[in-house]
Amino acid sequence: MSEPVLVIMAAGLGSRYGGGGLKQVDPVGPCGERIIDFSMYDAYKAGFRRVVCVIKRDMLEDFKTEIAAPIEKYMRIDYAFQELSDIPGDAEIPEGREKPWGTGHAALCGARLCGDAPYAVINADDFYGREAYEKLYNFLKSADLEGEKLDLCMVGYQVQNTISENGYVSRGVCATEDGGLTQVVERTRIGRTPEGAIGYSEDEGETWVQLDPETPVSMQFWGFTPGFTKALEEEYARFFQEDLPKNPLKGEFYLPFAVNAMLQQGRAKVRVLETGGKWYGVTYRVDRQSVVDALRELTDKGEYPTPLWG
Repeated sequence: MSEPVLVIMAAGLGSRYGGGGLKQVDPVGPCGERIIDFSMYDAYKAGFRRVVCVIKRDMLEDFKTEIAAPIEKYMRIDYAFQELSDIPGDAEIPEGREKPWGTGHAALCGARLCGDAPYAVINADDFYGREAYEKLYNFLKSADLEGEKLDLCMVGYQVQNTISENGYVSRGVCATEDGGLTQVVERTRIGRTPEGAIGYSEDEGETWVQLDPETPVSMQFWGFTPGFTKALEEEYARFFQEDLPKNPLKGEFYLPFAVNAMLQQGRAKVRVLETGGKWYGVTYRVDRQSVVDALRELTDKGEYPTPLWG
C-alpha cells in the first residue's frame, strides 16, 4: 500500500473576514504561525510525508513563500486547484455563478492527485490536535482496500469540545452504532441553551433540543481509501444533475453529504475515531484569542517547538 497522503482544503484561506490573500490569515502561534502550520506539523509527527494543498490558482506563489517554504525539506507538497470550470461531462456552469462548488469538490480536486494512496482530508483553518492525526494515520495504514464496502473513517469530537462561547456554530451531528457511523445530520445552530446546556435549535432559538456533551460531531477530518475517489466523482456528477438545478447560484456539493449518501446506499462503512481532544478554530473574530492562548499553553508545555520547523 502507498503511504497515506494529507489533503488540505485551503482555497478559502484569507477570505474569512472578507479580506484577500494569505497575509490576511490570522497568525495564532507564538512565532506568528497559522493554524495550517500546526496542522502540517502534527501530520508530520503522526507519520504523513506528503501533502496535497487544494488552493485557488492565484494563491500559488504566496502559498509557496508564506507557508510551504520551511516545510518542503520535511514533506513533499503538491498543489491542486479548485476552479469553477472543473465540472463533470456535459454539465454547464449556471449563468451568474461565482460561488465555489463546495467541500466535496475541494476534496475531489485533492483526491485526484493521491492515486492509489489512502488519504486524509482536513480544513486548513481548523486545529485538530496531534492525537487525531495519529489515530487517522494508523487507520489508513491498515484500511481494507479490497472489501465490498469502502473502508472509511472520520475523527469524532465531543460536541462540548467544539462549540464557541461567542455565538452559534454549525456541526455535523453523528449517529453511531458499535463505533461505526450510521448518519450525519448537519445542525446549523448549535450553542448554549438559555439554561446553559449544549443543544441545537431549528427555529431561531425559540425552542432547543439538548445534546449530550459527549455527542460525537464531525469537524471535517476524514480518512478515505483510493476507491472513494471514483465514488466521489459519481456523487459530484449526480449533484449537477439532481441538486444544483434547485439552487443554481448557491447550491454546494458538501463532503459530509456525499459520505452520508454512500452510507445510505450501502457502498461504504465509516469508522468513528473518537477523541477527547479539543478542537480550535476561529468561527468568530473574538474566538481568535482563545486559540492564541491554547497554542501558547501547548507550546509552553513542550508539545510544539518554537519556531515550529526550526
